[in-house]
Parts: sequence; structure tokens; C-alpha cells
Amino acid sequence: QVQLEESGGGLAQPGDSLRLACAVRGRTLSTHYMAWFRQAPGREREFVAGIPWSGGNAYYANSVKGRFTISRDNAKNSVYLQMNSLKPEDTAVYYCARRNGAMVVTNAGFYDSWGQGTQVTVSS
Repeated sequence: QVQLEESGGGLAQPGDSLRLACAVRGRTLSTHYMAWFRQAPGREREFVAGIPWSGGNAYYANSVKGRFTISRDNAKNSVYLQMNSLKPEDTAVYYCARRNGAMVVTNAGFYDSWGQGTQVTVSS
């Protein structure tokens, strides 16, 4: 059983940066894939970024490519999302998720472990 806990959300102005962290508790395997999703009010949960736990290429949604960076620190059992040049449309609850399998999957239904989410609000 893996437990995920996000932190680092908050209120930001357009153009600001925020860094989200996801603490992973429990056994992690090299076959795991870690991802960040987000869900705005009235919208479906959408894939933001993902990275294999064992390392390798990260994958990003087009809407955040060039602004967000996902990374992981195996020694600290953590995954991070550095968010730069924030826009009001980035406002959402951000979730950390894990799936068993190293392939990129953007469908939330294929992830079996989720954190409780952290709110990110971008407003002037």
C-alpha cells in the first residue's frame, strides 16, 4: 500500500512560481509511474505531468509544457512539480498519483493511488 501526501499549494499571482511536493509512503518499485493531475471546478481531472519512478523521460500536457517541471528524489521518496509562469487557468486542486507500470498513461482511471490534493489558486 502506497500513501501519497501533497503539499506546497497556495495563492499566487499570474507569473509567479510555486513548487508542489508529494511525499510517497510505502513501498515503491522501479515499475511505478508517478504523475500530477489537476481538477478545476466543474471540469474533469486532467493529466499535468508524469515521470517513471526509476527515472527516464518526463511527459507533459501541452498546456503546461515549458512552464512546469516534474522531478523525483528517490532518496527522499518524493515527487515534485515546479510550476513557473503561472496563469489563472492553472487554478485547480492538484493531485499526486501513482500507477503500477512504467508507461506514460494520461487517463486518471489507470492510477490506483492518489493523494488528498492541494489547492493552487492563481489570481491577481
